[in-house]
Amino acid sequence: MKDQFQRKIDYLRISVTDRCNLRCKYCMPVEGVQWMPHESILSFEEILRLMRISTQLGFRRFRITGGEPLVRKGILEFLRESAKIPGVEDLMITTNGLLLPEMAFDLKAAGVQRVNISLDTLDPERFLDITRGGDVATVVQGVFRSLEAGLNPVKINVVVVRGFNTDELPNFLTLAKQYPLHVRFIELMPIGISSEHRADFVPIQEMKEILGLEEYVPTHDILGGGPAEYIQPKGFKGSIGFISAMSRHFCDTCNRVRLTADGKLRPCLHSKHEVSLRDVLRNGTADEDIMELFAQAVWHKPAEHHMNDEALQGRRVMSQIGG
Repeated sequence: MKDQFQRKIDYLRISVTDRCNLRCKYCMPVEGVQWMPHESILSFEEILRLMRISTQLGFRRFRITGGEPLVRKGILEFLRESAKIPGVEDLMITTNGLLLPEMAFDLKAAGVQRVNISLDTLDPERFLDITRGGDVATVVQGVFRSLEAGLNPVKINVVVVRGFNTDELPNFLTLAKQYPLHVRFIELMPIGISSEHRADFVPIQEMKEILGLEEYVPTHDILGGGPAEYIQPKGFKGSIGFISAMSRHFCDTCNRVRLTADGKLRPCLHSKHEVSLRDVLRNGTADEDIMELFAQAVWHKPAEHHMNDEALQGRRVMSQIGG
């Protein structure tokens, strides 16, 4: 499947729930959020149907996300059925890691090949504060349990925030040196609550300078279909990756679309434009017609996101407020 700009689109991110077992400060306000009604969420059967339709359009990579995907009841059986679909070549999970100590081996047995774990700090007090109650030791245990289970690669996603975790970057570097872990440093994106923290943005080039890695040549040996630029210094068992969604966006090579928990297909992960598939799934519409709707949404995937424009506008507003 190609879009109007001739990009090959073969990667579908699927949110199976909007719920989470953490209440991270950069993700939700202190009063929490209003969860979607149960009847609004796609059933696993509906998601599997869309996965089968998408494989006929050439989709091969599927990342299961949330919220926190592992909190949804029946997730392991859903993953087992997903892995059986002809054309599914890469089945992945993105998780906060809290449930991995007990579920990593079951995920591997279900057919999940690899896992991304969101972990922005290794400091217990910082983690407790930023997640409003989370235990970082449990997440770290989940990281190593994933390695033991044979999930490969195990990637750690670190959103870098000025004044919060920039001093911890060398600690994450040590993790990648001592263990076969792939640590990816990610620029803060102005989405949701994070849009209130534009001044905390740290560009990739500055991260590389902090780590002393600005002179290294990227490697292409790390499995993945995403935008990360990886380097693997001599003697490292793992690697270091950088995802620059803001300072040097990768829209011209973007290969993915997103399916929300309530059945909306978003051709751009960072755009409000979406096509609702839930109703057509539930009103007797034939697979062929749903496939055409799906294909049209992919075809109209925008050339690029506009987060940089929004960030610039935000800076202008703050400048005007400041006089």
